[in-house]
Amino acid sequence: MRTIVASALALAAGLLAPGGQAQAQTSPEPEKPTVVLVHGAFADSSSWNGVITALRHDGYTVVAAPDNLRGVRVDAEVVASVIRSIAGPVVLVGHSYGGSVISEAAEGAPNVKALVYVAAFAPDAGETALGLTGKFPGSTLGPTLAPPVPLAAGGNDLYIQQARFHDQFAADVPEADALLMGAGQRPIAEAALSEASTAPAWKHVPSWFVYGDADRNIPPAALGFMAQRAGARETVVIKGASHVVMVSHPARVAELIERAAAVK
Repeated sequence: MRTIVASALALAAGLLAPGGQAQAQTSPEPEKPTVVLVHGAFADSSSWNGVITALRHDGYTVVAAPDNLRGVRVDAEVVASVIRSIAGPVVLVGHSYGGSVISEAAEGAPNVKALVYVAAFAPDAGETALGLTGKFPGSTLGPTLAPPVPLAAGGNDLYIQQARFHDQFAADVPEADALLMGAGQRPIAEAALSEASTAPAWKHVPSWFVYGDADRNIPPAALGFMAQRAGARETVVIKGASHVVMVSHPARVAELIERAAAVK
């Protein structure tokens, strides 16, 4: 008994050392959520490179999930499988058509704590990317598309003409970089743009939005409408930014993602 009492007194003395500072172990910092990035049509995962660099510098684990651009539900299933493989909380980020994908993929995923829409669609049930694009004037995408590429299984793939890619898709990106992006663009199945969304997760998962006021793919008015309808916690509009705002302004986009990640 005397040994136990002596040990307890020694422990108490150690916790209250001279100088008034407790020597007890401090609680570990809470684990940062994993950021899962989903690219959109006419882009690929490299479009997130600047954002990934900024997030990793600040200690975030980042996964650029595959987006096959085949259809909202089938693409969402792929992203949902990535989410399920992550043990901790997730901030899910989508660009352009990727916004439709994350809205589906987050449904029923309890570890998704936030959705971030980067010049992205946030459709309601029954809405399509094509319908939302035409809901407001301003998109000039249609005339810049190359002739559709027929698919062996039926349907068509869509590309932006390389000669028009810079002005249409990435006007605020250096032309040399835009030329590389245009050559490496991932096509989207035409049917994916007309596939209706089902149960959008933004109705119960907090959302954040960022887009440019010079977007020529999705009208800024449409992006603002979707942000307001979703009850976005924060909406950042970047003056002069194109549709690839994450390429031209990676730091601004990363900062918004981190603010979404920090919300309890």
